[in-house]
Amino acid sequence: MERQSHTEIVHAPIEVCFDTIVEFDSYPDWFSGITTATVLERDEGRGRWTVEYTLNMILKTISYTLAYESERPSLLTWKLVAGDIKNVEGTYRFVKLEDGLTEATCTQAVDVGFWVPGPLRRGFEKSAVMDSVREFKKAAEARAARD
Repeated sequence: MERQSHTEIVHAPIEVCFDTIVEFDSYPDWFSGITTATVLERDEGRGRWTVEYTLNMILKTISYTLAYESERPSLLTWKLVAGDIKNVEGTYRFVKLEDGLTEATCTQAVDVGFWVPGPLRRGFEKSAVMDSVREFKKAAEARAARD
């Protein structure tokens, strides 16, 4: 699996960034394509969650379940547990640049389970990671403005 990465500077404290990314129930509100996000298991004390998603992929609706582990407030990792895709794994890393300013980097690799021409697949994956980080940035900055 080929990894794609994207970084954005977020105008929000690192703690707000972390709290936004682990508020899985809210993903349908700000992650385009995600129609449902159901937390199946939650152990915030150990920084672990299992979340089932449904995505509208235009031609097809898919569902999958991810297991998350974290190191608050700087790292969230995930891997596929079950679903309609073959494999997915990734990370979100947050780096505090200064008070109220955080660098957010998402790195992800996806294997949909069927052949897609390399240039088309890479373009879609890169765009999907970039869009998701930009959507996250907007949600975290809105949350910081409310707090």
